[in-house]
Amino acid sequence: MDTPDETLAQSAANGDRDAFAVLVGRHYDRVRGLAWRLTGNAAEADDLAQDVCAALPAKLRGWRGEARFSTWLYRVVVNAAHDLRRRKATRARAAEGWGDWEIARQEAMAEDRAAQDWLMAAMARLSPELRDTVALVLGEDMTQAEAAAVLGLSEGTIAWRMSEVKKRLRALAAEEVK
Repeated sequence: MDTPDETLAQSAANGDRDAFAVLVGRHYDRVRGLAWRLTGNAAEADDLAQDVCAALPAKLRGWRGEARFSTWLYRVVVNAAHDLRRRKATRARAAEGWGDWEIARQEAMAEDRAAQDWLMAAMARLSPELRDTVALVLGEDMTQAEAAAVLGLSEGTIAWRMSEVKKRLRALAAEEVK
């Protein structure tokens, strides 16, 4: 019988390396997948997933077990993605006017993004809040209640956001048909 995540998390929080290894092995692909859906970039997703796993031993010491471990872990990933977005925005503002190398780097990044498939491009045009919601509900196949728990919102807010995502994706698809 598999040991529940919550038991493993408590053991890992107390320094049990084997329990930690089992948790990471069990959840790494989901962490990486959510990171990819939140960032839209494979390299950033890899870095984000590794950063989350590297920080997990310290974060587990603060885990209180009030939610399912997977819900708590998804929140850790969402928070890490938000931190990454803030750091990128700060770097972008700082880099304005730094020279041709920065312009070339930004153009290369734009070309990479343009190569993404239609859905990833459409998701990139959504607000971070909508992107977080759709990544959890559709990408992680969570119920709206589960996504609400991860994001710390009401289920009604998640339902509204999903409705908004559908409306915006339809509008984007209609623009491409024209």
